[in-house]
Amino acid sequence: MNDLDLAIELADLADAISHPHFRAQDFAVETKPDLTPVTECDRAVEKAIMDRLAEVRPDDSVLGEEFGAHGSSSRRWIIDPIDGTKNFVRGVPVWATLISLYDDRPLLGVVSAPALGRRWWAESGLGAYATELGSAAERISVSSVDALDDASLSYSSLSGWKELGILDEFLGLCDSLWRTRGYGDFYSYMLLAEGAVDLACEPELALYDMGALVPIVLEAGGTFTNTAGVPGPFGGNAVASNSRLHEAALDRLGRVAPAQVS
Repeated sequence: MNDLDLAIELADLADAISHPHFRAQDFAVETKPDLTPVTECDRAVEKAIMDRLAEVRPDDSVLGEEFGAHGSSSRRWIIDPIDGTKNFVRGVPVWATLISLYDDRPLLGVVSAPALGRRWWAESGLGAYATELGSAAERISVSSVDALDDASLSYSSLSGWKELGILDEFLGLCDSLWRTRGYGDFYSYMLLAEGAVDLACEPELALYDMGALVPIVLEAGGTFTNTAGVPGPFGGNAVASNSRLHEAALDRLGRVAPAQVS
């Protein structure tokens, strides 16, 4: 089984665990030390994925949100079992399992959102695709909008930009745009990859929040950096675009590295 087929299989496995519980709302919710919620479904999905990887890719390493890092191989699977847990616990269908594989660079990413009936994936050099579950896949690409005053931005919140110290810069970016909406979490970046929005950004993210998003955005023709312009999912936050608007968006945000913000 090749890596992409395996990642799709892992997404099927995750959906079979999470979606029935979401529909029934029959799960326990706890609070983690960082005061964010976690459900028994988060842990069950991640464990099922880790167990399957241990069977078929025992030499690969794994990083998951709930159980941390395992193994030392440069080939690393990065797992967010339920991205959008706050939505999940409130019955909002905007949540997904994020699965990616890296080996010093992004190799593939899969985002599966069963409550939306949607799935997205990409493999390095082979393009990005989306499907409504049960129908044929379609190749996706970013928009061709090339001016900020014609652009649409999706974001998650305002409070994080205040904590990062660049709320005024973020609001300045928003004021320069045609439209802003808070679709949030993984969905902002999938809408970007489909060309439905032109910019997406978040002020504070972990590697497992971004790992699967990067290959999909890149293969759809977009650009993915942090606020300082450093490419990839390792910079602590995200600015993603259709590429045409990227430099202008970074300029508006001040190109400030997270570690340098007071």
